[in-house]
Amino acid sequence: EAAVPEAEIVWVRDSTGVITARFLAEKDSPKADMVIGLVATSLLLFEKQDLLAAYKPKDADKLRPGFRDMADPYTWTGMDAILAVVCYNTMEAKKDNAAPPVSWEDLTKPVFKGKVVMPHPASSGTGYLQVAAWLQIFGEEKGWAFMDKLHDNIAVYTHSGSAPCVQAAKGERMVGIGFDMRGAKEKTNGAPIDLIVPKEGVGWDLEATAIVKGSKNTEVARKVADWFAAKAGNDVFGKYSAIVAHPDVKSAPPNYPADAEAKLVKNDFTWMATERERILKEWVKRYEGKAAPK
Repeated sequence: EAAVPEAEIVWVRDSTGVITARFLAEKDSPKADMVIGLVATSLLLFEKQDLLAAYKPKDADKLRPGFRDMADPYTWTGMDAILAVVCYNTMEAKKDNAAPPVSWEDLTKPVFKGKVVMPHPASSGTGYLQVAAWLQIFGEEKGWAFMDKLHDNIAVYTHSGSAPCVQAAKGERMVGIGFDMRGAKEKTNGAPIDLIVPKEGVGWDLEATAIVKGSKNTEVARKVADWFAAKAGNDVFGKYSAIVAHPDVKSAPPNYPADAEAKLVKNDFTWMATERERILKEWVKRYEGKAAPK
């Protein structure tokens, strides 16, 4: 608002799956001028359906290559990376004499039965990015076999990416697979949790911004998009995210796992976007029985 005073901000905030579904439902008569902070895999889906306006912000070429649209026409710009971590309650673990998990497979051990929570991938971007990561790490057959075993130990699939680390922080669960920055915040606030990045790597996605095709406020939207791609915008993102698009912004949140960026899986964002519907349909068929009530 300070950078673009002529912009009147009227916004709707919700989880990734909810916003993605709403945007697609409104595609014939869009209500929004911009999509801000939605994962790149959703924006790639919108891009494929020609729902985003072509616009490249002024400073887009200054951003990390992986954080900007490489397709033509250019439609979206990355802001920051979000990733999944294991929030591990050390006090609850001591009660059961449970060793900290080093690999994803460790979470399928009997000691964790009924003590693991993770986000529902149809509702939460954090949930989907980790499901997609397991399928990329292990391959389709072994990935689903792993999730079958993990499902045996799952207490509930939450509809929020932050909820698993919050529940682990409160001692309601021993393990929460959840949003990285929420885990770091809970630990900084004194929760008895460790943030663990399993050795095989973790799933991640980009939060990004785009202008909606058919916007009646294109001129102002372009100014907002320019701010999101500029260092000034990235300085703000760095207050809340560990990994941001602008290479000159160095963010070091307290209690953030030092090895997280090095263990980001090699992500195929186009595959994640293209296969999203198929993957979610299969996931729901297998695991919906433990979903939290909406």
